[in-house]
Amino acid sequence: MTLTDQEWQALSLSLKVALTSTLLSLLPAVWIAYLLARKQFVGKSVLNAVVHLPLILPPVVTGYLLLLGFGTQGPIGAFLAQFGIVFAFRWTGAALAAAVMAFPLLVRAIRLSIEAVDPKLEAAAATLGTTPCWVFLTVTLPLIAPGVLAGWVLAFAKAMGEFGATITFVSNVPGQTQTIPSAIYSQLQVPGGEDAALRLVLISITVSVTALLVSEWMAQRAARRVD
Repeated sequence: MTLTDQEWQALSLSLKVALTSTLLSLLPAVWIAYLLARKQFVGKSVLNAVVHLPLILPPVVTGYLLLLGFGTQGPIGAFLAQFGIVFAFRWTGAALAAAVMAFPLLVRAIRLSIEAVDPKLEAAAATLGTTPCWVFLTVTLPLIAPGVLAGWVLAFAKAMGEFGATITFVSNVPGQTQTIPSAIYSQLQVPGGEDAALRLVLISITVSVTALLVSEWMAQRAARRVD
């Protein structure tokens, strides 16, 4: 199966966007998931609602809100532009949109893993005089590692397939913001583009299945270490 230069660009950009968005989201997701699973504080329900809002809103609405906030005329975007950081109509904007859309799935998977850990194990480690941070790193994190990996792969797959928020926020510019879903959409709009669209669909399926198999292998290894 031979790909054109534009299709290679869409594939490489999709991988770049998905990896960047999920890797940068991982630590914040673990922190927020821990807060939601273990802590009680004012505004917890509000934080939970905000985190999961992208799952409820239409992706186009999320993309439009990102454009309002992070566009060159938006309050956040205009401020960041002074330092040369621009998201609108850039690949970085595609990564931001993918991160926002995938973040709830990542947080939810990690939160469920944390809630499955017996708090008594953490309490027992705390009685030995260790700090909460060290308890998390040495007790909680190894136990939730399979869930973190599963959540990361789920978020990666979501980022790879994100379309609505991305095309609304950064448009569909070949070589700059055109990911695989956007490229498939473009090919389906032109006569004779079905073959190119099918190639991109097969590539998307291959990448997603490969990521799933790798995650299962890594999760099994992590689970064996815990046992």
